[in-house]
Amino acid sequence: MTPNIIFAIETSCDETSTAIVNVATRTILAQHIYSQLPEHAPYGGVVPEIASRAHLERLPDLAAQTLAAAGLNWPDIDAVAATVGPGLTTALVVGTTFAKTLAIGLGKPFLATNHIEGHALSPLLAQTESGHALAQSFLHEGQPYLLLLVTGGHCQLVNVTAPGHYETLGSTLDDAVGECFDKVGKLLSLPHPAGPAIEQLAKSGNPSAITLPHPKTDNPLAFSFSGLKTAVRELITKHQTPDTTTLNPADLAASFQSTVATILSRKTAAAIKHTGTKHVVVAGGVAANATIRQALLETCQSLGVTLTAPPLILCTDNAAMIAYAAGLRTAYGLDTGTLATRVLPRWPLEDMSALTPTSAL
Repeated sequence: MTPNIIFAIETSCDETSTAIVNVATRTILAQHIYSQLPEHAPYGGVVPEIASRAHLERLPDLAAQTLAAAGLNWPDIDAVAATVGPGLTTALVVGTTFAKTLAIGLGKPFLATNHIEGHALSPLLAQTESGHALAQSFLHEGQPYLLLLVTGGHCQLVNVTAPGHYETLGSTLDDAVGECFDKVGKLLSLPHPAGPAIEQLAKSGNPSAITLPHPKTDNPLAFSFSGLKTAVRELITKHQTPDTTTLNPADLAASFQSTVATILSRKTAAAIKHTGTKHVVVAGGVAANATIRQALLETCQSLGVTLTAPPLILCTDNAAMIAYAAGLRTAYGLDTGTLATRVLPRWPLEDMSALTPTSAL
């Protein structure tokens, strides 16, 4: 019997999350997410040792709370899934070991899951008109969709033709878009994570006040953000003295955010024309940015295609998307690994059949 009620664990970076999903109905029965922001904020970024320790401390309580919130007992679970990659090795080991132990104790299958595939399929969980329409066209009618994945570590355009089948059309040549937000945030002396802080600061700024470059790439569907980050740094240095600056931080934040939104929407438009797709999906933590969402929506509307974005709770790292991705893979008869599968800190989306161990567990 194909597993349907999936309990999942996500510990790829600095969010600890557990969830239970009914795959057949695309329903999140319960989910809990613990953000480790307080632990990492003093360091201005994620510290792997602190992340893995926080996962270890939080997982038992989160698992119990999620099971209770779903109104289920452990025997009701059909399978246990966990993110085995990509991500921080020590953090992945904590979640994977917990999940394997639980699966053995329950006598249930263990499902090794790709974090990026979770993001790629997360919009299918959206209980909205666009989410239902996407699920119908993709799962039942076999229509592919174009994925714009924007996270702290990834920025790529992917043609999603079926669960487990992905074609990367273009990816970042240097910094990911989320990474660029973080680096610009540091230049502006904003707290970590910088994405929400830049978005908040930009609300009081003029997005047209400062002209910033759009880095060019040989592949028109590829991305480059290093030059944009460098331009911001040089601009700040030019207008800064030992005691003050003549640059309005809000204007710079708004102009930077607007530039990123324009770059993403133009690249997406080019990919739409290249593939002829009728459906666009944006996923990942940066997809929570309202300016970026609006720019993409306007682009898609102008080209007569639909845009689906997951609810904000599914944009950041979360276990619900892991449960759903694992469940879909089993439903489609795709490889989901075994208890012998080790963590894969590097696991490209195109290599979803590559469950060969690459690091010690």
